[in-house]
Amino acid sequence: MAKIITITNQKGGVGKTTTCVNLAASLAATHKRVLMIDLDPQGNATMGSGIDKHQLECSVYELLTDQASAADAIITETQCGYHLIGANGDLTAAEVELLQLPRREFRLKMALLPVMDDYDYILIDNPPSLNLLTVNALAASAGVIIPMQCEYYALEGISALVGTINKINQRLNPSLKIEGILRTMFDPRMSLTKDVSAHLVEYFGDKVYRTVIPRNVRLAEAPSHGLPALQYDKNSRGALAYLALAGELIRRTDREQAAETAPTETALTEQETE
Repeated sequence: MAKIITITNQKGGVGKTTTCVNLAASLAATHKRVLMIDLDPQGNATMGSGIDKHQLECSVYELLTDQASAADAIITETQCGYHLIGANGDLTAAEVELLQLPRREFRLKMALLPVMDDYDYILIDNPPSLNLLTVNALAASAGVIIPMQCEYYALEGISALVGTINKINQRLNPSLKIEGILRTMFDPRMSLTKDVSAHLVEYFGDKVYRTVIPRNVRLAEAPSHGLPALQYDKNSRGALAYLALAGELIRRTDREQAAETAPTETALTEQETE
């Protein structure tokens, strides 16, 4: 069954879409079955995957408003190695329409149920705001990856986001947790970067990924070609960093699954010896 991960930060310009696209491509490169969902009306993740958002026959808007099933909305023919449910400006209307629909916070979760066994990971890209679309993503997810720059204002923003995640956990999704904190646009030459990074590790501990994403020209250029960095320049520092992040995520997931199955296996062994 797929592990659903939301990639979000209420602050813009921190690398949410870059992370979603490149992490999806990197996971796919390790032979994981990956679905990426663009939940941002700007449709940047869709365009960054080489799909023209203006030519979408079926998007996440139709999925959320019961006009299409997940199978109808999924684009399987991409050059990035992962499947995609795209978005465009139509999604803006969904924010209003969702207010009138039953179980409005769980529309995405319910829509994804039929395809959960088809993937190992489902990654969701979100708009840089807390609205009903983001709430749908959080209500459907097992974990949240928070990309952030190592700067002072980012520290203030992350405390607000953690509060939001805790509220969603208490009211809508008790399984939701912070999957990891990802340091993006990382420049180790700056003392502020080192200071903020140290504060993050002190506060979040092993929730902070060891992998950091550097400032990288190839990462910035790749979206204009409709490609993840891995397809645009596989030897670039940005592409290699996201491959490392994918490896770190997979190892964490494997450890979690091993921990979940261990008590069951122990109980079965005890039953057999009785």
